[in-house]
Amino acid sequence: MKIAVSGMSGLIGTALAASFVRDGHDVMRLVRRAVRPGEHAIAWYPALGTIDRTALDAWGGDVVVHLAGEPVLGRWTAVKKRRIRDSRVAGTRLLSEAIAGVQRRPRVLLTASAVGYYGDRGAEDLTEDSQPGDDFLARVARDWEAASAPAAAAGIRVVHLRFGVVLTPAGGALAKMLIPFRLGLGGPLGSGHQSFSWIALDDVVGVVSYLLATASISGPINVTAPEPVTNREFARALGRVLRRPALVPVPPLGLRLAFGAEAASFMLTGQRVLPARLRAAGFRFRYGAIEPALRHLLAAPRGGS
Repeated sequence: MKIAVSGMSGLIGTALAASFVRDGHDVMRLVRRAVRPGEHAIAWYPALGTIDRTALDAWGGDVVVHLAGEPVLGRWTAVKKRRIRDSRVAGTRLLSEAIAGVQRRPRVLLTASAVGYYGDRGAEDLTEDSQPGDDFLARVARDWEAASAPAAAAGIRVVHLRFGVVLTPAGGALAKMLIPFRLGLGGPLGSGHQSFSWIALDDVVGVVSYLLATASISGPINVTAPEPVTNREFARALGRVLRRPALVPVPPLGLRLAFGAEAASFMLTGQRVLPARLRAAGFRFRYGAIEPALRHLLAAPRGGS
């Protein structure tokens, strides 16, 4: 297949692109700069609302995987929040309108979303049929998904990938936790009672490959492991894998000082999100439980010295 990928330099994009190449697919990069001579890429500028439609039409590919977006972590200033929203909503709308308008449309658009769609829901079990939340990230996710409507209206199969926390030591949340945990300074955030919906990066790659091969699936898909945990349970599992104590909670005040009040509030919320549609379709996770997943990711043996 011919697959175009935005956000290919990110953790998920890098892993997916490598997997696509291994599987023999032709991977086209969507880049936010001028394309170099001979480069296999298409230029687009989401902030300016422009994309090289001539190059996109000439590409004539099968699949678009859209992952680009401003990182959520960081202090949520007014400028940061606008970038979080615009990079997702405006970028998705631009890309959806562009692929809907080319002569040879791709068959599939897989576009990133997030479990933040559901808002802070405590210990409530959440599936793809659950209602959205009403906080900042929930509203962003709702509008993010709606921005793909032009592609769906043009007959393109659209799948919204509602990612949980993707775990890999190469970056993201897990990588940031490793130093304090290895120093014996790790622990839960706040009370630790908030739900933590996660997925190993290996399973993300497996899910995307499965969705590309399963033409009957469209709409929202929870890309999360089947056994969510609390933040405290996650911290304890990571401590066991690293053979370090995980007793030092990160107080809410510390999070507010480091990230600002709104971002800290987001870090202390949780969603217990279940991959109901994937399970019903027969997808089999390699890493469904947190401790085996962490042992695999960190290549840690079980027991022994």
